[in-house]
Amino acid sequence: MDLTVFKIRLTKLKEKLRDNKIETAIITDEDNVYYLCGYYDYLHMDFGRPTLLIISVDREILLITPAIDLNTAQEAACVDRISAWNDGMGEEWREELPQILQKSGRIAIEPDQMPPIVKRYIDQEVPSNQVANVTPILSTMRMVKSDEELKIARDAGKVANAMMLAGREAIGDGVAEYEVAIATSNAGTKKAAEILKNDYQDKFMSPNTHFLQIMASGDTITKTHHRASTRVMRSGEPVFLCFCGMTNFHKFKLGFDRTFWIESILDKTQLQIYEVAVASQRAALNVLGPGVTAESVHAAYAEVIQDAGFDYPFRCGRATGFSFLENPQLVTGDKTILKPGMVFAVDGSVSGETFRAQVGDSFIITENGWEAITDHPKSIDHVVISQSSVH
Repeated sequence: MDLTVFKIRLTKLKEKLRDNKIETAIITDEDNVYYLCGYYDYLHMDFGRPTLLIISVDREILLITPAIDLNTAQEAACVDRISAWNDGMGEEWREELPQILQKSGRIAIEPDQMPPIVKRYIDQEVPSNQVANVTPILSTMRMVKSDEELKIARDAGKVANAMMLAGREAIGDGVAEYEVAIATSNAGTKKAAEILKNDYQDKFMSPNTHFLQIMASGDTITKTHHRASTRVMRSGEPVFLCFCGMTNFHKFKLGFDRTFWIESILDKTQLQIYEVAVASQRAALNVLGPGVTAESVHAAYAEVIQDAGFDYPFRCGRATGFSFLENPQLVTGDKTILKPGMVFAVDGSVSGETFRAQVGDSFIITENGWEAITDHPKSIDHVVISQSSVH
């Protein structure tokens, strides 16, 4: 991504900090670090090594990161200076913090995302009345996507569509779930590589899909986040595919779900539940658009499900972007007004004792409504998979 994008974001954050009388922000959440300076693809806290992005209103922007990934940071990070630290040497990541904190009056952190080891250090060194929460500022900044982010979102949709198509084609009687996961990952990686090669200059961004395939079939269908296993699918069984987070194209996450059946629907009550799920998403989409509250979209979805005699299983949807979960959320109590440029995953879902159905897609809020960025048919003649049509 063009470094100008990150410079604009950093400048905007500095303005917000100044408006809130904050002198320095310490950013540790890896999605926020990427959003602000472009540094990514590190496994620091997985191995106990924190990275800190220090943004001071009137001083240099500093990235404190493990020496093991210094060359990656030098290639990617839009900062004034990088301070690399090594395991067991000096004060490690703390080396420069005392001086930074002494020069700063009021600081801001992400209390819920900050690694506990860093949070404890800040709590010890800075009086609580001088510590603010920067998360609401960053959350608001990230709600409405830039043109560059929306391009990435649309391309993430292309990757997700390729994955869903490959998944449908792989599903069949006698096929193990993990074989479907291999097919979706392969298709998504190839599509992402094609797009990266043709439309992006970031040669280091991986096209590989992320996350374990969320998938359930047969008697595991009610397990919402079941992972693809060695279970062998059989004719007449329902199959659920979910790509939430798995596409993760150029670090942009989407929501995308479908329910299928192999050859036929043996239990007709499953069809009734599926139709309610589809109708609940349709009701949400009839409301979704600029100027409405987030909770009103959820209310439309929940009303359809409850009128059919079920409890809604979870919120209607959530904002997505460089994080799996962003704000606002389509749920009761969230009164945020939707604006053009926001991106949402919007679901329709119904759960019974022995069966659950879910459909979900991702959308960009536009000036006049919404734009779908994932697309796969929901009609019964398509979700009931005839083996002759795919094998």
